[in-house]
Amino acid sequence: MTSPMTNNAELWARREAAVPRGVGSIHTRFFERGVNAEAFDAEGNRYIDFATGIAVCNTGHSDPRIVEAVKRQLDAFSHCSFQVTPYESYIALAEQLNAAAPIAGPVKTVFLTTGAEALENAVKIARSATGRRGIVTFQGGYHGRTLLTLAMTGKVLPYKAGFGPLPGDVHHTRFPIPYHGFDEKQAVEALQALFASTIEPSAVAAIVLEPVLGEGGFYTASYAFFRALREICDKHGILLIADEVQSGFARTGKLFAMDWVREATGVTPDIMTIAKAMAGGFPISGVMGRADLMDAPETGGLGGTYGGSPLGCVAGLEVLKIIESDGLCERAVHIGNTIKGTLRALQQGGMRVIGDVRGPGAMVAMELVHDGDPDRPNPELTKAVVTEGAKDGLLLLSCGMRGNVVRFLPALTMPDELLGEAMDRLTGVMRRGAG
Repeated sequence: MTSPMTNNAELWARREAAVPRGVGSIHTRFFERGVNAEAFDAEGNRYIDFATGIAVCNTGHSDPRIVEAVKRQLDAFSHCSFQVTPYESYIALAEQLNAAAPIAGPVKTVFLTTGAEALENAVKIARSATGRRGIVTFQGGYHGRTLLTLAMTGKVLPYKAGFGPLPGDVHHTRFPIPYHGFDEKQAVEALQALFASTIEPSAVAAIVLEPVLGEGGFYTASYAFFRALREICDKHGILLIADEVQSGFARTGKLFAMDWVREATGVTPDIMTIAKAMAGGFPISGVMGRADLMDAPETGGLGGTYGGSPLGCVAGLEVLKIIESDGLCERAVHIGNTIKGTLRALQQGGMRVIGDVRGPGAMVAMELVHDGDPDRPNPELTKAVVTEGAKDGLLLLSCGMRGNVVRFLPALTMPDELLGEAMDRLTGVMRRGAG
């Protein structure tokens, strides 16, 4: 039995005694309750939340429509395992996602529990469908913490260190980041070099990438790069897998980031992975793909005891309704433009520590550097902004290969008044930090 605690410091002491150090926590404030875009800690302190549980609560904290849907499901049953006795909400959610997926042709979807589990199963499907072994991913990409997804993740610290050996036949190439002097043409050349030096393209089952790097720093793959990848994949019989775990469900201003790509270029992925915001805070993930590919594994080859939890399924159905009824795609663009406008005004006003401001929709990043120089990252200031922001009532996250990116992942239901308050507070934090 737990005893009531109201002091963050006391709770932190208990955390350190009970929880392994390998489980990190960015903030030392204990979440007590959330209301839309606001969070309150164990001491009653109020925060404007730009983390949303790492891009999970796009529909805000505790939306009453989602809460009510889950309560109704709890009154019926909480678990039976879809592999034992299926249930209608799983089918209904799959049907709606299949119809909305930016994937060519008939689509099928399998539901799982975590983003990493979705990536693992996407690889299983790709290998089963192609009969090939190789997987190509990108430096800076993040795909999970299981051993296979660690092998796929393109960042050593803190994710990979000490956990080897990792699964083989996973190969990394460079992601195009023009801000760092590496464009899509060079990225294509690097991929061709990988094929020449490390693994022949005829042995590659899939190329896996995030349309917008998440942990890697919110860099967006260009339309030209997607055209080149699609051409390479089609030429060599390689599948293109889009990891939309962080960028999905209206975050970028479309239901999926790949919707932007499809509209601009006609390029579609063969398989997509989804999770995080798809159920408003309830654990569920999925793999969506061309029906012929998804049917490649034998019966029993896909699934999991908790995969497609009925609680997650009904919450996911409600999330899709809310995105449509509340216009959250348009709202994401508005919120993102407001944040980027504030940051660019600071940058143009002489705040040279802000090297770059970027990101589609409300998936916004601010890269901090020394004296405007992209080659001189400023992780110290980045850490200070996150820490000082919390003291000033803002929950922020950092990311990036160099630890110098502040990322903004607000609820897409954040009202303008609250957003304005947040931008005023952020401006104050930046002026103090930059000074």
